[in-house]
This record gives sequence, C-alpha cells and structure tokens, in this order.
Amino acid sequence: MAAATGRPVPRRVAGVDTRNQPLTSQDAPERGAVKVIAHRGSSAARAEHTLAAYALAVAEGADGLEADVRLTADGQLVCVHDRTVRRTSDGRGAVSALTLAQLNEFDFGSWKDPEAPEPSPVLTLAQLLELVADAGRRVELAIETKHPTRYAGRTEAELLRLLSRYGLLPDSPEGSAVRVMSFSELSLHRIRRAAPTVPTVYLFDRRLPLFGRTRALPGGARIVGPGIDLVRTNPGLVRALRRAGHPVHVWTVDEAADVELCLELGVEAIITNRPRAVLAQLGR
Repeated sequence: MAAATGRPVPRRVAGVDTRNQPLTSQDAPERGAVKVIAHRGSSAARAEHTLAAYALAVAEGADGLEADVRLTADGQLVCVHDRTVRRTSDGRGAVSALTLAQLNEFDFGSWKDPEAPEPSPVLTLAQLLELVADAGRRVELAIETKHPTRYAGRTEAELLRLLSRYGLLPDSPEGSAVRVMSFSELSLHRIRRAAPTVPTVYLFDRRLPLFGRTRALPGGARIVGPGIDLVRTNPGLVRALRRAGHPVHVWTVDEAADVELCLELGVEAIITNRPRAVLAQLGR
C-alpha cells in the first residue's frame, strides 16, 4: 500500500463535518474484537511477502493476512508490492515482464536477512492460499490488486479464478474470509461486476472519497481503507465514514499510540507489520 495524490483533505465527507466529530463511537467494536491483519505477513520480523513472513503471522495469531498481487509475464499471480523486484530481491526487472520461472531465480529474503540459511523464492498467491488452507483455523485474506499494469483486467480475472479454486468465493459478503482491496476504482468495479459477493475495500491516503447523496464509495466498495497518516491528521474522517455506514480498515499501524487512536475511533481492522505486538496491546 502506497499512494499519494497531494490533494487537500476536504472538511466534509458524506455530508458530515469531519472537523468536529468526537473520537469515540458508541457502536465501536470491542477492543478484543478488532481484526489484526498482518501487512505483507509479519514483515517487521521477516522479509515481506515471503512464506516465512506469512507463516510467522499465522503462528502469532493474526486474524488475517494482507498481500499485494501482480501478474507475471506468463499469467501467474505473485505477491510483490513494487512494480519491479529490485527493492525486495537480488534481481532486476518488472514483475510483469518476467515469467514465474525467471522470478524463482531471485532471492526475495536476503535483503532483510543476509544470514538466512536458504534463499526465499517469490511467493505465488496459490502458495499463500495453500498456507491459509492448512492453518487449522480461520485466517482472513485482504488481497490488494496493484495498478496500473499492462495486463489490466487479467489480474482480477486470475484472482477470482484462484479464489474459486480454493473455495474462497463467498455466498454473501457477510462473514466472507476474503476481501479485495485497491486504490484503483476500475479494479474494484471489475471485482464487483464479476463476483458481487466478494467484499471490496477502497484504499486512499490523501485523496478522500467524494460521496453523493447515496454516500457510495468509489468502485462500489463498502469498506474504506485510509492510511494512518491521514487518520492522524483528520481523525474525524473515520467517524464520518463509519456514520455513513462504511467499516474502516486502517493501514499501516505499527506504533502503540496509533493503535490506541484506531481503537478510540472504532475502526474494524488494523493492518500492521507487527501483528504480535498489536495483538498483545489488544490483550489477546
């Protein structure tokens, strides 16, 4: 998750003045009921988007796992945040221009842990879904589609194909173990058209959703995902969004003070690089 448009923060959202909203919410989730979602796995302790990072997050008790997905040159979904592999591997090149076999030649763990005994290959979404299937408990998935990409709607089509293969397409949005997130309105529209029961999350950090009278979110999403920097500077925004009927999932929340702020504001989910620490702070 990383996007910024530099647009000013509006004072009103969904017809509600965000400047004067109280911090607390009468219908806020109980402290222990707030979902803790591991951002790219337990990525403060392990290299992001590696099997080790996600396995640790499951072992630590995270309620869910967040992953960014990109399509390779041969049509495979892999868990990589950046457009290129340079930051998180010992290789170079754009994910979309490389095949899965080529990506598997790179080590995606040594940048974080040079002393690791074995290299970490690129993680496919299918491998992540296998990990979740074998977890022995409910583990939710928050999957972010990365755009722009040369493959456009093929990303969403392959994502839905894999979710169907693993039995993760829900009968209804309520109680779904998977949700799709994006900064791209078009991506969310594609998901909604093809699989209307899959919950979607509209991500933003500076450009806020502009509601009409219907108070609808861009892309037809029901859930909102503001960045923590925006929440700090405009906490009334969260209250306004929740009053408009939208659950709020905040990213990326690593500091104890930010966790407390999210709890005061009544958010439904905290996305963090440090799931173990956040769970401990919640008394779990």
